[in-house]
Amino acid sequence: MTHPLMLSLVPLVADLSRELPDHERYRRLLRSLRQFLPCDAVALLKLEDDVLVPLSVEGLSPDTLGRRFRLGEHPRLDLIVQNREPTRFSTDCELPDPYDGLVAGVHGHLEVHDCLGCPLFVQDALWGVITLDSLDPARFGSVDLGDLQAFASLAAATVMASERISHLARSVEDQRQLAEVYKRAAGGRGPRELIGQSAVHRRLQQEIQLVGNSPLTVLITGETGVGKELVAEAIHLQSPRAQRALISLNCAALPELLVESELFGHVKGAFSGAVSGRSGKFELADGGTIFLDEVGELPLPVQSTLLRVLQNGQLQRVGSDQEHQVDVRIIAATNRDLAEEVRAGRFRADLYHRLSVYPLVVPPLRERGRDVLLMAGYFLEENRARMGLRSLRISPEAQAVLLGYSWPGNVRELEHLISRAVLKALSGHRERPRILTIEASALGLEDEVSLAAAAAPLSTGTPLLMKSGQGLKEAVDGFQTQLINEALDRHNGKWADVARELNVDRANLSRLAKRLGIR
Repeated sequence: MTHPLMLSLVPLVADLSRELPDHERYRRLLRSLRQFLPCDAVALLKLEDDVLVPLSVEGLSPDTLGRRFRLGEHPRLDLIVQNREPTRFSTDCELPDPYDGLVAGVHGHLEVHDCLGCPLFVQDALWGVITLDSLDPARFGSVDLGDLQAFASLAAATVMASERISHLARSVEDQRQLAEVYKRAAGGRGPRELIGQSAVHRRLQQEIQLVGNSPLTVLITGETGVGKELVAEAIHLQSPRAQRALISLNCAALPELLVESELFGHVKGAFSGAVSGRSGKFELADGGTIFLDEVGELPLPVQSTLLRVLQNGQLQRVGSDQEHQVDVRIIAATNRDLAEEVRAGRFRADLYHRLSVYPLVVPPLRERGRDVLLMAGYFLEENRARMGLRSLRISPEAQAVLLGYSWPGNVRELEHLISRAVLKALSGHRERPRILTIEASALGLEDEVSLAAAAAPLSTGTPLLMKSGQGLKEAVDGFQTQLINEALDRHNGKWADVARELNVDRANLSRLAKRLGIR
């Protein structure tokens, strides 16, 4: 009889030679692990500094993928990464479980159960962990830990193949230096990240990587709250300037008289209150990147000065005739239609063309499908730590409400909504519960979602909306693109499953997707 371990290893070995998307490679890894060790929940998490980031999960709530588990706040995970051997926790272990309230189908506490964790080492460096949970407290009692370690070794090979194929591998020193840059840019808070797995999010990440490695000036556009500043940070960190400063300036937050001084600096006595000279943002960013947020708010006189800096890299401090040479990459962002602003005479055409060498559009949250649940998980974990809660989860009904809402305020609205919902849910308890569940009523979105659902066609649940001036063909193309992207998200990018759901021939779907620019 073939050993169960061998049955689970064979498909993994075959996958090593295949070019697969990361999410599919990791999904197959976990599927093979569950074939070897049947359990109720399994997760693959990558260690980044002192945080474990879920890359793939099975049997856990979908928002788990958006959570970030700090080792200092999760003692079970901390113990797993400290041991080179697999760690099995006794059924009466009193250490809080990071997945308490997150195991699918468990509506109460994750009480007596069996729990295993195994570290993954890539080239003898700790890369991350695999965790397994079973509601049967005796599930892992007879497991040969040597077999589990053998599986972990092949899992590490899978991880290494994935990172090499996708060109994501960096040296340990590079990782350390990038972490320092992140901390400086975020004021010591550690890295901020763009979270998501949808097709539109993956395309955005590909664009960021493409333009990040170039010297081009980038104009980031998108609605308020979509995360344009995070995109700018990601572009900088992908660039050869990543080890130098990223200096940010919100052009809308300064009085008109101070904008030029803030950008280019001033000399003593240049204006009332200038008691000493100072460098501007451009000089501080010399050798690095400057991020001009809300660039559409710049006054016209400042726009002409900025254009000169873009053209020849020379600037003059306010009140000075001396020129300073700077080497700065510019990333700008706006939620305005700058082309329309140019036509209205509120923005210089020559500056617009200088800034929009590479235009990059950040998609609104409503077009990102189930990414909303991942980001909700990220904000839930932040609030759990901030509020000192042992476990914080969101009910299936509340998840459905989040998916059905249109998000006019995008990610920023979601972040604030989750914080309010946590406080509202807490207010209903005299004592802090072991697991705090966010119900749909705490979100306060049920009326808005009901109205949106009533407006949607019954056949697909997705409204076909024509924009002003848009023809029928453009509207239909947009509707087909939306349907296909949503189906891709539901089926983790598996085109065969998408074709079956949409009831179209696979080859026809492939041709349509190519025409629509989806693949």
